[in-house]
This record gives sequence, structure tokens and C-alpha cells, in this order.
Amino acid sequence: MTPAVTGSKRRPIRVLVAKPGLDGHDRGAKVVAAALRDAGMEVIYTGLHQTPEMIAQAAIQEDVDVVGLSILSGAHMTLFPRVRSLLQQAGRDDVLLTGGGIIPPEDMTELERQGVGKLFGPGTHTGDLIKYIEEWAARLKR
Repeated sequence: MTPAVTGSKRRPIRVLVAKPGLDGHDRGAKVVAAALRDAGMEVIYTGLHQTPEMIAQAAIQEDVDVVGLSILSGAHMTLFPRVRSLLQQAGRDDVLLTGGGIIPPEDMTELERQGVGKLFGPGTHTGDLIKYIEEWAARLKR
């Protein structure tokens, strides 16, 4: 795992995993949170029914490096851009916004064009997500 750098000290990558909106299915988010934790990352799981404002505020308060949204409700084209916008307004456009769920490939492409990181669909091996986050952090020397 690539630790984040704070001054001259290194710390683990900090990830906020969130379930925005009314989607009540959080098994996948919990599996992802556990896998990231087992990979040595610090993970904050916000639980179900979070608003974009709650997610962005938690990301800022917890000083996370990564926000991962799990969206199965079909609201991804609203929720990802809103969280991205709120993070940018708070001066935290350095946070990687990634996630997954039931997202058509053309929507994944559009969201990535809008500044959202790589998105993952059902059945993705958690190792792929871990590798993506670690490589992102290593590029930024976090």
C-alpha cells in the first residue's frame, strides 16, 4: 500500500465509502470498505441514505484522499457530479472521486469526462479497485 504524505510523515490512504440517495443495498459497499481496510487503507463508511452534502462534508472533516460512492439506484449522473462540485467548492478538488454500481459504460465515460475517476461495475474484483487507488496515490506521491 502506498501511504499518503503529510509534511514529512506518511499516513495510510484515507478513503470515505458512501451510499448516497435512497438506495438501501449496502452489501457491496461494506465488502469494498473491508477490502480497502484489509489492504491497509483507513476507511470511513458513512452508512446508508447520505446526501451529497453530507458526503462532501464528511470527506472534508475526515481529510480523506478518496471518496468512493456506491450507487445502485440509477441516480449516478446526478450524484457523482454533485459530490464532485461540492468538493471543488470546498477547495478539495485534490480528492479522488471514484465508485461503482449499476452504471452503463456510456455514463461511466461521461462521468470520467466530468472529472470523476474510474468507475467499477458489479463483479469487479476488489483487487482492481485497490490497485487503482494505490496507483493514483503513488502518482501523486501521497
